[in-house]
Amino acid sequence: MTDAVIFYHNPMSRGRIVSWLLEEVGARYEVHLLRFDRAEHKAPEFLALNPMGKLPAIVHRGVVVSETPAICAYLADAFPEAELAPRLDDPLRGSYLRWLFFGAGCLEYAITDRMFERPAPTQPGTLGYGTFEAVMNTLEAALSPGPFLLGERFSAADVVLGSQIAWGVSAGAVPPLPTFKAWQAAYKTRPAFLRAVAKNRELMAQLGSSG
Repeated sequence: MTDAVIFYHNPMSRGRIVSWLLEEVGARYEVHLLRFDRAEHKAPEFLALNPMGKLPAIVHRGVVVSETPAICAYLADAFPEAELAPRLDDPLRGSYLRWLFFGAGCLEYAITDRMFERPAPTQPGTLGYGTFEAVMNTLEAALSPGPFLLGERFSAADVVLGSQIAWGVSAGAVPPLPTFKAWQAAYKTRPAFLRAVAKNRELMAQLGSSG
């Protein structure tokens, strides 16, 4: 069985996050580019892998993994030599998992609600993330020691949450706080990040503006 990762991707999706993580771990991977304008992500062949019909998804060693944070967590553990995830006996493992789940369960939804101007409920406790302000304050405090979520150690959590914050800032939903700017400055010079950006540009060119 090949150890290559089969990567179902469109550069106009959260697949950009996974492409960065794949470059970070140094995995061999094959991109299966799916076009949105042809609804290839809703074709029966892909729905057999991911019934949600969402990108990205990967297949590795015969195992299908979907949902971006889960893919990133899986890859970080599958390729431990990249040291993007604390090992099970590392005290930082708990903090690492905490921030990965914070990104999936709080940060993305807070940004999305703010972006689409969804009205807040009369009882904020009914939302899993509480309030947008609480989410931003929590993340800012976590990053204040810097430069990364685990202090000096860069991890897959920075890939996931860093990408989410960059998306929110570019969309005007997240304030460009100095702490967030410093975080971005710390990871944007990483060779893996730069490779992923370049490869996604190439994929965008292949797709054209309607891909």
